[in-house]
Amino acid sequence: MAPALAGVPDPGTAAHGFLADLRQAGLAVPVGSALLYVEALGRLAPGPDALYWAGRATLVHAPEEIPTYDAVFARYWLGRVPGSESRAAEEQPVTLAVDDPEAPEPPAEGTEDDSEGPELTLRFSRTEVLRTRDFASLDAGEQAEVHRLMADLRLAGALQRSRRRVPTRRARGRPDLRRTVRASLRTGGEPVRRLSSQAGARPRRVVLLADISGSMEPYSRALVRFAHVAVAARARVEAFTLGTRLTRLTRELTTRDPDVALARAAGAVPDWSGGTRLGESLRRFNDEWGVRGVARGAVVVILSDGWDRGDPEELAEQMARLRRVAHRIVWVNPLKASPGYEPLARGMAAALPFVDEFVEGHSLDSLDELARTIATERPHTRR
Repeated sequence: MAPALAGVPDPGTAAHGFLADLRQAGLAVPVGSALLYVEALGRLAPGPDALYWAGRATLVHAPEEIPTYDAVFARYWLGRVPGSESRAAEEQPVTLAVDDPEAPEPPAEGTEDDSEGPELTLRFSRTEVLRTRDFASLDAGEQAEVHRLMADLRLAGALQRSRRRVPTRRARGRPDLRRTVRASLRTGGEPVRRLSSQAGARPRRVVLLADISGSMEPYSRALVRFAHVAVAARARVEAFTLGTRLTRLTRELTTRDPDVALARAAGAVPDWSGGTRLGESLRRFNDEWGVRGVARGAVVVILSDGWDRGDPEELAEQMARLRRVAHRIVWVNPLKASPGYEPLARGMAAALPFVDEFVEGHSLDSLDELARTIATERPHTRR
């Protein structure tokens, strides 16, 4: 690294050309990563080290992207031709240990090696990297891997009191006459021990309403895959899609095979990647499903970016109706993870006052956190 930058104006302004060069070199630079890089430059002291490591931390998503990033950085910021600088650091032996069961085993200790000097060992886990990647930045192979990892997610509503009673050892429970009389048969009809019961618990129903409009295209398939994992696990989960109309997908997603489930879902949804009328779709849900019982006492999860072509007043009215019957409303917005995001869209602004939890939904880790949020019993929290 050079000790100082020469002839470089405000790094935050010049960074746009650097990002364009990275994309031209073949690196995928999502909008969220670019915004995060510019924000980091504004908070760090000016200098080549700050420029380099801010970019390494925000723009590089895999070890194999580092050489391309280094070459573009040297050419753009330092004016160097790749390969002209000293290669002392590159001559240091590096061993990349990949946490993958299918990866080849590293050489055993004691194996002769032609290189001299200390050896640098780096560990890289593809699974951990993909868990934090934005769904919009994944290629086809990475999307398939993320869908496979989603099979490990478990979605269940928080526990609620049930009418079914269960045995208990607590003396303060309600007397269980049936079990007490049955136990007395062993002691000649004398109820030596009085048995008790208490109210049991069961998970609340979870209702998933996934926005499959054009603005949600980078995320809709991942969210439908998330709904399939929940429905296929035979949990108390109902799944619907929101677009220009409402479509129930619970029956199509009951199969264990994810490919068959997604194919059935795609065939059942006529308005995939179309427009968005959240208010009208929620009105139909409330009229035909929600108020009649599906949403009563349930945790309702709406997965949408909040962009709506309909009337925001209608959306606010239907959210108020849903709020009166649901136990909790969780709104999942993939755009919330973007630096500086504000819920200024008309639909999002109209719905937010009736939402209990407003969370991210752009990556596998965020969906894992969503599952924990749904499974946690929390009181009503009006925003």
